[in-house]
Amino acid sequence: MYLLDTNILIYHLNRSIPVQSIEKIRQILKNHFNISIISKMELLGFRGHSPQSYKKSESFLENAAIIGLDDEIVDTVIQLRKNKSIKLPDAIIAATARVNHWTLVTRNENDFSGIELTILNPFAGSR
Repeated sequence: MYLLDTNILIYHLNRSIPVQSIEKIRQILKNHFNISIISKMELLGFRGHSPQSYKKSESFLENAAIIGLDDEIVDTVIQLRKNKSIKLPDAIIAATARVNHWTLVTRNENDFSGIELTILNPFAGSR
């Protein structure tokens, strides 16, 4: 299973996924896909949305399983932040992927360096 980072949602909506990864991302998005509640907030809270792009983003998220915060994710966020300099939204996304044993799909691998995660970067391959 996969957890999509906000940047992948944006690249998908803007049709900016690299050609070699389009099919893989389509397969992930095909039925139901997972995102953190943070990604929902980041995507829909973008101030640059036009009314049309906001509606498109909102509609797109109807197919997502939006994973909220529970005690295990919160405890993992706390541990990540105590041990590593990481922004709170990235820590929540990392903890959500880690707790659920999901592959994190992101272009921003550096934001998650030093954290035990499986990452798929559609712009560079996977690790």
